[in-house]
Amino acid sequence: MLGLHQDEIDRRYMQDALELARKALAAEDVPVGALVVHEGRVIGRGYNQREKLHDPTAHAEMIALTAAAEYLGQWRLENCTLYATLEPCAMCAGALVLARMPRLVYAATDPKAGACGSLFEITQDPRLNHQVETIAGVLAGPAAELLRDFFQHRRALGEK
Repeated sequence: MLGLHQDEIDRRYMQDALELARKALAAEDVPVGALVVHEGRVIGRGYNQREKLHDPTAHAEMIALTAAAEYLGQWRLENCTLYATLEPCAMCAGALVLARMPRLVYAATDPKAGACGSLFEITQDPRLNHQVETIAGVLAGPAAELLRDFFQHRRALGEK
């Protein structure tokens, strides 16, 4: 994406993450998508699959991180950026720190479970051995709308 400013690049990759979130929605899971970019190339993709896999850890971010580590052949995800449509939870934020992810870009904030600025600041905690540059709010509107529509639909069906 030569010649583009970083904010334009971030928006383009977040569009791709939103497409992944729509896959989660189609699978009747919370519509969250994530991807990992390394030196201009997408090396990991994920969307929420907790319902499909019956796995509480099958968050979009975890799936994308695992795919990226496999692609690189190592657990250190240096020179990478994770794009997520929702602010990562404590588990996912912890995984970002452990993976030595240098940069996180997310769309919508999560006031109930967000661990990158809302409830906790795991990615920026100076007590940890690594901090993650964190950029919030990129395409927050479309991401929040997907989530809002999903949960309104679930409540209309009498689900939580």
